[in-house]
Amino acid sequence: MPDVKEISQSTKLVGVIGHPLKHSYSPFMHNLAFTLTDLDYLYLPFDITSNNLKDALKGMVALGITGFNVTIPHKEKVIPFLNEVSEGASIVGAVNTIVNDNGILYGHNTDVHGIYETLKEYKKDLSGSVVSIFGAGGAARSVVFTLLRYFHVKKIHLINRTVERADVIKTYFSEKMLYNRIKTHSLYPPDLVKVLSKSKLIINASSIGMHPKEDDSPTKIAESFHANQLVFDIVYNPISTKFLRLAAREGATIINGLKMFVEQGAHSFELWTGKPMPTEEIYAALKSQLKEGL
Repeated sequence: MPDVKEISQSTKLVGVIGHPLKHSYSPFMHNLAFTLTDLDYLYLPFDITSNNLKDALKGMVALGITGFNVTIPHKEKVIPFLNEVSEGASIVGAVNTIVNDNGILYGHNTDVHGIYETLKEYKKDLSGSVVSIFGAGGAARSVVFTLLRYFHVKKIHLINRTVERADVIKTYFSEKMLYNRIKTHSLYPPDLVKVLSKSKLIINASSIGMHPKEDDSPTKIAESFHANQLVFDIVYNPISTKFLRLAAREGATIINGLKMFVEQGAHSFELWTGKPMPTEEIYAALKSQLKEGL
């Protein structure tokens, strides 16, 4: 009989809140990390709709839950319900990790850490470059902030189905970071082909192409890509998205979302436990797990 994790009154509870959560691998990642580090924690998914978000956080405090990850669609909406927000999360305007310190809720953004760790080896190439980003949610905000703060990009094209949401981000970073070189676009190919083909880096910061909708892609036009580009998809399930496969066929250097997922999770893990996550073991286990799910 396999070992069963013992749950007691001293077990600390953490989790993830979002909607929907059916295909999240955060519970797998964190519970494996707790096992590998012999920490008495348990990580659970909590599918919370937006209209229940405030009550869910009250429940978190009442139950003494140690912390939460926050995912779609709550990364921006959760901020008014927190007691304090880190400087980075405040500038980004999105929170993906909450720490409950005796009833005081602290909001952090570990996505920035994950994005930076994923792209840092390309730092020299990206300085002064033109970037295109698909999406206008909390993840896109984190991407924009990271590119401005750490990579000093020249210009950003922000592309979204609803251009008004992209315009909100454009205005936000103009005010917060005095950056006025964001141009917004609607998601209507083939008009975007010229914009994308002139970008050094293209990032999918949306959920387009995420399991179970693997046949979706922010663009399906091959001419969007070429051999001198970096193409990064924050989606990690599946590891190889249609977006990345199309870019690879055109010779672009592709970057999947798994490293970002592990690195942001590792930073959350440390905020809750004070201990480092064994990232190499976690990365290998997730890679195997996701391939088995194909």
